[in-house]
Amino acid sequence: MFLKKIRFILIITLFYQTPLFSKSASLNDFNAQNLSEYFSGIVAFENKDNAEALEFFNSSRILIENHDPYLKRYLYSLVLENKINKAINLVKSNKERENTNFFDAYLLLVLDNLKKGDFKKAYDQLNELTDIVNDKDRFNSAILESLRQYIYVFKEKVILNDKKSFGKLSIISETFQRCYLGDFATDAFFSELINDKEGNYIRYIFFYLVYLTENNRINDVKNFTNNLDYLNTTLLISQAKSWVENGNYEKLTKFFSCKNPNDIIGEFLFLVSNIYSSQDNFEKSNFYLNLSNFFNPKFIFNLSLVAENQYLNQDYKKAKKTLKNFRKDNDFYYWYRIKKEAQILEIEKNKKESLNYIFLHFNKITKPNNKILFDIANFYRNSKKYEEAINYYTKLINSLEDDSVMKSDLLYRRGGSYERGGNYEKADKDLLNALDINPDDAYILNYLAYSWLERDYKIDDAIEMLEKAYKLENNDPYIIDSIGWAYYLVNDYLKAEKLIKRAVELMPEDPIVNDHYGDILWMLDRKIQARYFWGNVLEMENTENEMIENINKKMIEGLKNS
Repeated sequence: MFLKKIRFILIITLFYQTPLFSKSASLNDFNAQNLSEYFSGIVAFENKDNAEALEFFNSSRILIENHDPYLKRYLYSLVLENKINKAINLVKSNKERENTNFFDAYLLLVLDNLKKGDFKKAYDQLNELTDIVNDKDRFNSAILESLRQYIYVFKEKVILNDKKSFGKLSIISETFQRCYLGDFATDAFFSELINDKEGNYIRYIFFYLVYLTENNRINDVKNFTNNLDYLNTTLLISQAKSWVENGNYEKLTKFFSCKNPNDIIGEFLFLVSNIYSSQDNFEKSNFYLNLSNFFNPKFIFNLSLVAENQYLNQDYKKAKKTLKNFRKDNDFYYWYRIKKEAQILEIEKNKKESLNYIFLHFNKITKPNNKILFDIANFYRNSKKYEEAINYYTKLINSLEDDSVMKSDLLYRRGGSYERGGNYEKADKDLLNALDINPDDAYILNYLAYSWLERDYKIDDAIEMLEKAYKLENNDPYIIDSIGWAYYLVNDYLKAEKLIKRAVELMPEDPIVNDHYGDILWMLDRKIQARYFWGNVLEMENTENEMIENINKKMIEGLKNS
C-alpha cells in the first residue's frame, strides 16, 4: 500500500510537470471529476490492474480527445485486456484531432490494414510511422523495417532488395518471407537458424516442419523428427514430434501456415513479445503478445508465454484461466498446464498439496512420454522420495545411447538421488560414469567433490575436481562455496575466507554458505563476526532443523578443538 501511495505522488508530480492540455484544450475543459478519473486510471494502470484502469479511462471523452498521455495509457490498457478492435477504432476516431501522433497508435493502424489484407494502405501507414521514429530507437526501427519487408513481399510477391539489416531478426524475417513465397532457398534459411550456435532458435524447427508438410515432404518430416530427443528439446518441438510419431501431420498445419500472411505476422509479433519478456518488460511483452494472438488466435501454444507472464506478475487467477486452453489432446501442453497449476497451488496452499496434484494427474496418464517421466523423476527427487526418483531415472537411462549427453545428465541426477538416500557406492559410480561421458561438466564435478568432502573421503581428489570446476564456472556461487570449504578442510583459512566471502555476497540468503563463513571466521579468530553469520542462519526461513540445532550449539560453545 505504501508503495502504491508513493507511486501515486510521483504520478501527480509528473502530471503537473507535463503539458496537460494538448492541442486546443484549456483549463476550463477539465473538472474535478475528470482529474479524479484520470489519476485513478493511471494508478490502476501502474499497478497492473488494467481492467480497473479501463473503467476510469472509459469515463472521460474530454481527456481522451485532448490529453495525449491519457490516450496512450488508454490504448495500452485496451490491448492488454484484448480489446484490440476497440483500441484500433479509438485511434481512427481520434486521428483527425492529431493527438495520435505516436508509435503505438500508428502501429495499430498498420496492423489493422495488414490483417484486413490491404497491403497498400498498410504500406502507406508504415511510411507515416517511419517519419515519427527516432533513428536512435533501434528496436522500433527494426520492427518497422521487418514489417516493411513483410508487407512488400505480401504485396509484390517478391523479396525486397532495398532493405536494412538487423542481424538475426532480419534473417528470421527473410526466412518466413521465403517460406511464404515457396522459395527454393527456404530450406537453407531455416537450416541457418536451426543450426545457429550463438542463439536459441530451436522454435523455428516447428515452422520448418510446417513448411515441409505443406510441400508434401512427409519423409523429410519423419527423418527430421527422428533425430529429435524429447528430453533435450522445447515444449513446442516435443509436441510436434509427438504429432508426427502418431501420424497427425494435419496438426502441424492446423495452427500455422507459411501461406497465410496473418500467421506470419502473428509469429513476428510473438518474437517481439519474447524479446521484451527476456528483458523482464512484461507490460510490453503482453502488449505484443496480445497483438500476436489477434493475428493468429489458432496458435494457442503462444498462450504458454501469456501464462508465464501472468504467473510472474502474480496474477494467478488469470494464469489459471489461460492454462485452461491446454487440453488433453495436446499432451505436452496439457502436462505443462498441470505443472504450472501445481506451482500456483504451492503458492496458494502448500508444497504437499502441489505434489499430490502432480502425482494424481501423472497416475492418470496411461503411456507417459520420456519428458513426463523426466519431470516426475525430478518431482520425486525434490520431494525427497529418492527411491521413486531412482526408478524413473533408471527407465530413462536405459532408453538412451551410452554416449548421450542427456544420459550424463540423468546419471548425475540419479547419482544425486543415491547420494541423498545414503547409497554412496552407487552414487559415486553414477557420478563418475556421468563424468566419463561429459568430463567438463562443472556441476557434476562440484556435486561429486562436495559429496566426498562431506564424507571426509578423497579430499585431495575432491580439491582437484573443484579447482577444475571453478575454472569452468568461476561465477557460480555453489562452486565457489564448495572450493572455499575444501580449503577450510585442509586448514587453508585465508584462501577459504576469500572465496566464501564472495559466495556469501552472491547468495546472502543461503544458510549453508553463511554457516561455512561463520566457521571460517571463527578459525581466523574473528569470533564476533562468526557468531553474526551463524545468527543469520537462524533467521533464515529455509534453514533445516538439524542445522538449527548445530548452530545453537556453536553460538554457545563455538567450534570445539579450535
